[in-house]
Amino acid sequence: MTKPRVMSGMRTTNRLHIGNYFGALKNWVELQKEYDCFFGAMNWHALTDAYKEPDVFKKYNRDIIIDWIAFGVDPEKSVIFIQSEIPELMELYMLFTMITPLPWLDRVTTWKDSVEDLKKKDAHNLGRYAYPVLQAADISIVRGEIVPVGPDQVPHLELAREIVRRFNHLYKLKIPEPRALLTTNKAQAEAQTDPTKTGSGNELVILGTDGRKMSKSYNNFVPLLAEPAEIEKICMKMQTDPARVTRTDPGNPDICPEFTFHKLFSMAEDQREIRNNCQKALFGCGDCKKWLAKNINGFMEKPLEKRKELLNNPGQLDEIINDGCKKVRAEGKKTLDEIHGALGWK
Repeated sequence: MTKPRVMSGMRTTNRLHIGNYFGALKNWVELQKEYDCFFGAMNWHALTDAYKEPDVFKKYNRDIIIDWIAFGVDPEKSVIFIQSEIPELMELYMLFTMITPLPWLDRVTTWKDSVEDLKKKDAHNLGRYAYPVLQAADISIVRGEIVPVGPDQVPHLELAREIVRRFNHLYKLKIPEPRALLTTNKAQAEAQTDPTKTGSGNELVILGTDGRKMSKSYNNFVPLLAEPAEIEKICMKMQTDPARVTRTDPGNPDICPEFTFHKLFSMAEDQREIRNNCQKALFGCGDCKKWLAKNINGFMEKPLEKRKELLNNPGQLDEIINDGCKKVRAEGKKTLDEIHGALGWK
């Protein structure tokens, strides 16, 4: 019996952080048990606003794939590839641009809401504007049926569905219209610490070290697979309960940004003890941060070993990536052959 096909990816703009893990990567590891999965390092998407830094996004092509594998994405179960290695994908993207009305793109909220910011970054360009069309091609080149997304991304996927639907109608094709699989899970529920900190639809929002939403642009993220000393340094800089001025002041873990990380990385009994010690001022914020660093480093210990193993064996990583790219290109050829036939190009 053929498994439903999942397509997903991550932009290669920076190191992965724990928000990427709890928001997507952890879910990918589970999905590959039930679905036929394709996971892409999306460097064309990264290029839309990082085109002045080609060395940076080139570096992260391999870096994020190493992290995926270290945390459990299995190349024997899932296809792992780099977006720019799939020329068939760019052809499908161009075909989709031809049939996508401009008003469809004008209504994309992430474009409208970020225009001024994009202008400041000199990223107010055609590639960024047509980003949703490329996303539709990413999915359709492998005939993806399911896309794991958060509730805030559902409108983007609906646009992809509209593009595919129109393309199918025009050329009498049967490319699957992708449907959303909402990425809500137990880890996400546990991460919710304050209803005012959640996004629309209660999707996962991981707080950063400064209490804002974790983001690479805010530089408030905790990177995946950092060395223990780096994690300790990051933890010691985390914001805590602003009302706890001295060590003898009782604290409130429910308004402490640092305690939200304990909800992700500390066992329930640890959390109870930490909460008690904080509320009764039995230890200081520094003690709490050291406890957190210990638990985060314990969580990352085995994946960090796997990461080092892959870094020390680049040939193995090359083989995984090359094999994945070949599989995607083969799927892409099937898709384009059918499209060429419908267009009368063969």
